[in-house]
Amino acid sequence: MRVLVLGMGKTGKLVASVAAERGHSVNVLDAKENAGSAALTPPFVAGFDVVIDFTTPEATIQNMRACLATGAKMVIGTTGWYDKLADMKSLAERKQAGLLYGTNFSVSVQVMLKMAAVMGSELKKAGYAFSIAETHHASKLDSPSGTAITLAKIVEAAAGVTSVPVEAKREGDVMGLHSLTAASDADRVVLTHEAFSRRGFAEGAVRAAEWLSSRTGCYDFQSVYTEI
Repeated sequence: MRVLVLGMGKTGKLVASVAAERGHSVNVLDAKENAGSAALTPPFVAGFDVVIDFTTPEATIQNMRACLATGAKMVIGTTGWYDKLADMKSLAERKQAGLLYGTNFSVSVQVMLKMAAVMGSELKKAGYAFSIAETHHASKLDSPSGTAITLAKIVEAAAGVTSVPVEAKREGDVMGLHSLTAASDADRVVLTHEAFSRRGFAEGAVRAAEWLSSRTGCYDFQSVYTEI
């Protein structure tokens, strides 16, 4: 495939490296080269099979508007923009584009989310209080993380509770640590996912791009990761 990676942060660079390792042709644009999405002209975007975005919430919205309007295929690894999700889905559908987004492209995180739903459901009426703690690197812009928000929503739905509190910390270069705790007067259950590197996120994003390259429509990684 011909892959365009938007964003030259640590994850974006690794995505480009993984895509190249998997035999794809890769072009990368950093923030300066693509200020205000100016580089994403229809002729330029048409030269790629898929676009992978790991930028910032503000830049992502501009990038999606520019690329999806041309009918492009986009994988969005950036989080913190979901208040515009309905608008972006509508644009993708109107232009018969492809949009695949996710709060976390790690397959093991997706398994954790499934396990969290089981915890919420099975402990629903057993006297447990749920809470979430997450820690990420100091440069992460959104807080709490998209993964923590997704985790909270899943537990709230499964356990029938109004709100699950989330404690978010930003320190050092922590790749990502998420813990779901269910505590009662008698005991405690803790479900934890710890990322040792960005590799899992990058590989998931590239595999998602390979999957999306032959499809149109809108997809949540959480719903399709078993096919990727």
